[in-house]
Order: sequence, then C-alpha cells, then structure tokens
Amino acid sequence: MNINKHSLKRFKLTLNFVDKCISKKDRILDLGVENNLSNLIKSNGYFVTNTKGEDLDLDLSSLDKNNYEVVTAFEILEHLVAPFNVLSKIKAKKLIASVPLRLWFSNAYRSKSDPWDRHFHEFEDWQFEWLLEKSGWKIKKRKKWTNPVNKIGIRPFLRCFTPRYYIIYAEKF
Repeated sequence: MNINKHSLKRFKLTLNFVDKCISKKDRILDLGVENNLSNLIKSNGYFVTNTKGEDLDLDLSSLDKNNYEVVTAFEILEHLVAPFNVLSKIKAKKLIASVPLRLWFSNAYRSKSDPWDRHFHEFEDWQFEWLLEKSGWKIKKRKKWTNPVNKIGIRPFLRCFTPRYYIIYAEKF
C-alpha cells in the first residue's frame, strides 16, 4: 500500500475508531470500491466486503442483503446527491461513517480531472447528525480531527486547528 502521510494519519485514526466501536467478528459492508483504507481494515483482522462501484444514488441493490452487522461509509456520503436514501435503506444495525466537514475558508472539493471525484455535500457537524437522525440512526460515539498540509499560507495554517473530518458510530433505532 502506497499511502501519503496525511492519508495515513486519517486511516490510523479511522482504524482506531473502528477498533473501539465494533468487534472483529462483525461482518462489514463498506460502501465504495476496495481501497487502501478498506485493505488496512482487512489487514487488521476485520471481514470487509466492498460494494462494486455502482452509483449509490441510482442503484441500492448492494444494500438489500441482510448478512452484515456493520456498514461503513468512509468519505463516500458527500459524493451522493441523496445520502438519506442510502442511510435509510441500510439493513445492518451498526454504522460507522466519516465525512469531510465544511470549511468556512475553503470551497467544496472538486477534482479538475475526474468528473466523479467531487463533493456534492460538505457537511457541518449538525447537518450530518440531523441526516443520520432523520434516516433512523442514533449516534453513540463521535470524533473530529484536523488535516494539516505541508503548504504555507493562511488556509494551510487554519487547517492545523480546524477539524476537517468527522466520524461517527451509530446504531439503528
């Protein structure tokens, strides 16, 4: 796995959060294609199955199976037009999800080269919490962290102490 140091920090914090919230016996459906983070979680003893890259705004068939205890959604919900539809259709009783938080000093992320790699949503924490509540989830644990970058300027300085990522563990109610 070739992971840059900023992603590695986020991945380690995510893995630590997962370790505190669920058992390695729990079967996980990870929303999104196999990636460095899902591979890291697998290599730490978890059973993880990824979705196949289908457009989850249009095709929710991967959520029809009821053989997973946990669904994970790591930086995927912000790419969806209607994350409520996905969240409300999940059959598993446990959810671990992380999203980038909206930064007042930076525009939403939009790749210039990849038309699929853009954020339709960048949430404020209360918006993400409300979305989860409205879709049938009760948050049991939460954490935020920063994402400093090796650049000089006002925005890189603000990233040193402004939380960028928000992760939650929730259960169906």
